[in-house]
Amino acid sequence: MSGAATRHPVVFAITGASGAPYAVRLLRALVELQVPTWLIVSSHGWRLLHTESDIADLAALRAHVGGPAFDSCVTVYDDNDRGAAPASGSARTSGMVVCPCSMGTVSAIAHGTSRSLVERAADVALKERRRLLLVPRETPLSLVHLENLTAVTRAGATVIPAAPGFYHQPQQIADLVDFMVARILDHLDVEHSVGKRWGEAPVE
Repeated sequence: MSGAATRHPVVFAITGASGAPYAVRLLRALVELQVPTWLIVSSHGWRLLHTESDIADLAALRAHVGGPAFDSCVTVYDDNDRGAAPASGSARTSGMVVCPCSMGTVSAIAHGTSRSLVERAADVALKERRRLLLVPRETPLSLVHLENLTAVTRAGATVIPAAPGFYHQPQQIADLVDFMVARILDHLDVEHSVGKRWGEAPVE
C-alpha cells in the first residue's frame, strides 16, 4: 500500500514541544505501512514522551508502535551523533518531519545553527531541496515565533501547526490526533487510511 520497498527513508524527529500523542500515532502509522524511517528523538523529546505518553525509553516506544514490525523499518539515531547518516546530503531520503517541533528547534532551523542531529538533518533537507515538515504546538505565538516560522517557510519548509479540525465530527481525542497524522502523511506522500477525509460520513 505504501510502496515502502522502493522509497527512500523518511527522517522523523521528535522534539520537546507538547504533542507526544501525535508523534506516537505518526510513528505507529509509518510502522504499520512499513515506511522506512530514520528516527531521532531529542533529550527533551524523550522527556515529552515520558510525561505525556508514559513512554520512558526506546523499548517502551517500540512496544507502543508495533514491536517486531518496528525493527523491520525503523533505524534509530542518537541526537548527539552529528556524523550519522541523516546529517549528510549524500544519504538519500524522501524528506523529514519534526513532530512535535519545539519553537527552539524552529529557531535553530531558521538560523542554521545545527547544534544537534535533528537540527543538522533539517538543515540538510533544506539545502538538498527535500520536503521538510514542521509540526509546532505553541500558543500564543510571539513575534519571534512568527518570524522564525516565516523564515523556515521561505527557506522551503512546510509548517503544519498541530491544530486539528472539527468538521469531521470527532468523537474522541484519538480522532483529533488522527486528523493531524493524516495531514502529515499526505504531505509525506504516503498512501494511508488514517482518519476521514472531507465528505466522508461521520462516525455514529
